[in-house]
Amino acid sequence: MRIVSLCPSLTELVFDLGLGDDLVGITKFCVHPADRVGAVEQVGGTKDPDVARIIELGPDVVLVNEEENRREDADALTAAGIRIANSFPKDAAGTAAMVRKYGRVLEVPEAAEVIAQDIEARAAAVAERAAARVASGGPRTFAYLIWRKPWMSLNADTFPSNLLALAGGLNAFAAHPDRFPEITVEELAAAAPDRVLLSTEPFPFTDKHIAELSEATGFEAGRFSIVDGEYLSWHGSRTPAGIDYAETVLWGDPAE
Repeated sequence: MRIVSLCPSLTELVFDLGLGDDLVGITKFCVHPADRVGAVEQVGGTKDPDVARIIELGPDVVLVNEEENRREDADALTAAGIRIANSFPKDAAGTAAMVRKYGRVLEVPEAAEVIAQDIEARAAAVAERAAARVASGGPRTFAYLIWRKPWMSLNADTFPSNLLALAGGLNAFAAHPDRFPEITVEELAAAAPDRVLLSTEPFPFTDKHIAELSEATGFEAGRFSIVDGEYLSWHGSRTPAGIDYAETVLWGDPAE
């Protein structure tokens, strides 16, 4: 099977399903697994793929994500007679379903089932611990920042928010009407979340931004954390580890 993946997390999933040698095209943002993606041709970015080159490659299927990729590119490939397999999971359960779907599409249902069941088992374990924590002391509130200039967060209708909610978190901007709202430091200070999580992607937050926000909000620096955006926003074979990581981000090491 000839496969093109236009989403980094789906590229990683293809490799983990044992089909890395079937990939004929990936994006320049597909970086995992680091020791193997270099052997696959890059066909542009997630938002600006080289549609003509993808058509030339003659893939049996192109894997896309509705948030990462543009509808017009998928439509152009469909018009050229190329099969598109899309996805848009927003939580762990949706990711397990997505993995099973791609297992069927790529004709490796058994390998996909192993990953899907791992997602479900880890989600159940984390949810059970979260329920006990919330019952004894309430949820741990958080704000998750993804961008600077302007400051941007995310609402409840997003994958990172749902992963953290599974672990017993409560998003301070959950009810915002925009999925990725622009916020001010004054709004962040007024929300007063227990934890302010600065993601390493898409904006590469570092410790200097903790100092900046600590001064602007008046929060102590210990309320802020730099968190791995790949584990909290990549959906697929990274999700099992991401579920555990979300728990650690909020509460420290998981309960034994």
